[in-house]
Amino acid sequence: MNFDVRDSLLVRNANVRRLILGRLVTNAGDSVYAIAAMWLVYDLTGSSAYTGLAGFLTMAPQAMQVLAGPLVDRWSIRRILVGTQLTQAVLVLVIPLADFLGHLSVWVVLTVMPLVSLLNQLVYPAQSAVVPRLVDDDDLVAANSLLSLSYQGVDLAFNAVAGVLIAATSAVTLYLVDSVSFAIAAGLFVRLSIPSTADGTVGENRNEAEAAVDAVSDGGTDESAGDDEAVQTGYVSDLQAGLGFVRGSILLPLLVSGLVVNGVLGGVWATMPAFADARGGPEAYGFLMAAIAGGMLVGAVGASTFDHLPFGSLTIGLFVFSGVGWLVAIAVPSLAGTVAFLALATVPLGISNVLSVAMIQSLVPESLLGRVMATVGSLSTLMMPVGSALGGFLGDYVGSTSVVAAGGVGLLFVAVYVVALPTLRRLPPIGDIETLSA
Repeated sequence: MNFDVRDSLLVRNANVRRLILGRLVTNAGDSVYAIAAMWLVYDLTGSSAYTGLAGFLTMAPQAMQVLAGPLVDRWSIRRILVGTQLTQAVLVLVIPLADFLGHLSVWVVLTVMPLVSLLNQLVYPAQSAVVPRLVDDDDLVAANSLLSLSYQGVDLAFNAVAGVLIAATSAVTLYLVDSVSFAIAAGLFVRLSIPSTADGTVGENRNEAEAAVDAVSDGGTDESAGDDEAVQTGYVSDLQAGLGFVRGSILLPLLVSGLVVNGVLGGVWATMPAFADARGGPEAYGFLMAAIAGGMLVGAVGASTFDHLPFGSLTIGLFVFSGVGWLVAIAVPSLAGTVAFLALATVPLGISNVLSVAMIQSLVPESLLGRVMATVGSLSTLMMPVGSALGGFLGDYVGSTSVVAAGGVGLLFVAVYVVALPTLRRLPPIGDIETLSA
């Protein structure tokens, strides 16, 4: 796929255009917020242990994303997107308000961060689940590349800008920028027109308890059982459906590798402010985070170039390249060299992410997609908060460089793991995968 195809998709599909623009704006604010929040915690405490705690509190809600899956499949996606953006716009204003009143402390920041992250656990599966409703199967990779492009492209620019702005103004000021971006994104998402699922219904294959929930939500009455019991049963049934699909598919062994690498990268995230501080301060932090986003951006843009290759063999090659590049980046003494090699090391991650999401979207039934995407997102990030807390603690004792270097080891582990499992090693190109059954 080339850029002309992506451009034509944006031109001919107004809903995709609104989704991408909304994501661009909100991710611009998120990028600024992520840099500002982590640096503010480090600036207030000077400790990697506190940034590790901040990472833990921010990432822990991601493990609960699986609980959001049934809600995404039941609720209006447009209302989810608009409501979460408006709520986040209000939440982030707490930081500048506390600073203005003279009550800003690290604990105020640590309270706001997980609340903002918790709302995002509805946003991400909702955006992934809506894509197949807006485009044909042939455009799934293109649409997901655009989503990744909007995410990583904005990160590339605004991570670096955020570091410079923090040095020129303050981290607190950037929270005001983030609040405005959330409000603008809500205005874009409210204009989305989202078609129903392919079969025109949401619950055609549900059991009787789930049908009762539909009757209640449509305004009908359930004369044989209590409404609360029906809703609870339906939610649990939906939750089990998402977990059951993943448990019986090749997604489960893929998630095992994700747990390890995300645990290690959680530690990297926690110690990156201290690692950057030793190399130049907030500007260095912005550039390093921009390098990671930039590499993933390049990988996302070029992902379709690799979709004809066997997915198993491709994964092995991508993560060997990524792990080696990451270790070289840490070994290079200059900031410019570290930035350059980090960017190269994360290109394969962008490729892998786009192809993996496209594979899931093309093979999972639309009525299950929100639950499956939320389950995958939740389980794959389960170890990130643990890794963040542990990495922050270790960063104060063994040094931030050692913890950041461990990220490269985690990436190499993925390649070794896939080689060791024939089920994964022999996966064909994603277009030839006919089922996700293990």
